[in-house]
Amino acid sequence: MATIATLTQKADGNLEGTLATLNVTAPIVLVPNARKAKDNEPDYRVISRKNGFELGAGWNRISKTTGEEYISVSLSAPEFGTIYGNVAPGEDPNKKVIIWNPAS
Repeated sequence: MATIATLTQKADGNLEGTLATLNVTAPIVLVPNARKAKDNEPDYRVISRKNGFELGAGWNRISKTTGEEYISVSLSAPEFGTIYGNVAPGEDPNKKVIIWNPAS
């Protein structure tokens, strides 16, 4: 699986970094969804830091195999269609990555 973003955990709960695919390189931020009112609404909004465009959303999940928490993301834009991924720990404790999770 390919790493499509590198993120830094911020003190305010945001995850900031860069989305990088074959066609797109864009600064992004995952912002906790403070307006979440229902369980099925996303826990995070994925926003382009360049223009404020909302690229997608993220949901807190728990791995069935390890019991670890992670964030499942869905990103969508005309330049790349829809991409699914998971936020996973990076090599540095303050870093995270989005791993591409291609649809089966």
